[in-house]
Amino acid sequence: MPKTFRPILFQGNTEKKVYFEGWYYKQVTKDETEMISFIPGISLNETDKHCFVQYISVTKDHNHLPVIKTDYFPYPIDQFITRDEPFQVQIGPNVFSEKKVAIHLTKEGTKIKGSFSLHNLHPIQKTWLNPTIMGPLSYIPNMECNHGVISMNHSINGYVKINNRVIDFTGGKGYFEKDWGTSFPKEYMWIQSNNFKDPTTSLFFSVANVPLMKLNLEGFICNLVMQGKEYRFATYNRSKMTIQRLSSTEIKIILENKNARLTIVARPDKFGELTAPQNGVMGKKVKEGFSDHLHITLENFQAPFVYKDDGKMAGIEVVGYQMTD
Repeated sequence: MPKTFRPILFQGNTEKKVYFEGWYYKQVTKDETEMISFIPGISLNETDKHCFVQYISVTKDHNHLPVIKTDYFPYPIDQFITRDEPFQVQIGPNVFSEKKVAIHLTKEGTKIKGSFSLHNLHPIQKTWLNPTIMGPLSYIPNMECNHGVISMNHSINGYVKINNRVIDFTGGKGYFEKDWGTSFPKEYMWIQSNNFKDPTTSLFFSVANVPLMKLNLEGFICNLVMQGKEYRFATYNRSKMTIQRLSSTEIKIILENKNARLTIVARPDKFGELTAPQNGVMGKKVKEGFSDHLHITLENFQAPFVYKDDGKMAGIEVVGYQMTD
């Protein structure tokens, strides 16, 4: 099967002059009080060619308020080892696969060690026209930024030890996606959660400025999975999107096509700083937010029915868009 249909695989090669690729593994504890995401990746450019692992963690303090920590661990490029069958990426002593992750990150003042397994991955629906979440755009070469959703929802077992504190992820939930290309978009928004009251529900939404030849287009993708059924809203399937509110306290987005209407309301709680690629260089700082206040309303025009749910442990990024106070 072509790599286009398997975005989990390393899509590039280490001989590229300007390139990045990164996998995003998100883990949430069973009691929804702790979250940690690991991002292994590679950065190819003329000035600082290397591979890396970065992380973002969220814990709750005694007042149940989020505490966010991030860090970036670079490694020499020769410590980037990847294989396709079965898929695996190794960066230094850290190993990432489709079934298991082993972490061993150290620097002065920080030691992170852990191992957890992934079970019952939930991939998105694919066709020859839409081989990835990007639909027909998946076939266009040299896109600035490609996106792949590997698993909308899965279970995890294992632990992560940060210095002397052990976090037990047994019985928790995971999410898995990735990006590759030359740069992150200059404008984009991303919202994701698979911790809803209905445990089968998972949401991914993204809108971005997409340079295509000499044009700059705004493209969006949203995938909602509920009770085993997938609802896809995207520019390429003639859906429409309205950003009704975009402020530091509330984001409201309405998506609609001939089958359904989806309303997403998110309230960002706190932001942490991650490092993102710009022309292959991992030097751009972006804010990834956390929210325990995510509400969705799905109006199905065909059944018909209305479904409402509340999500927690959501990830939110808003880059380049003007936000009101």
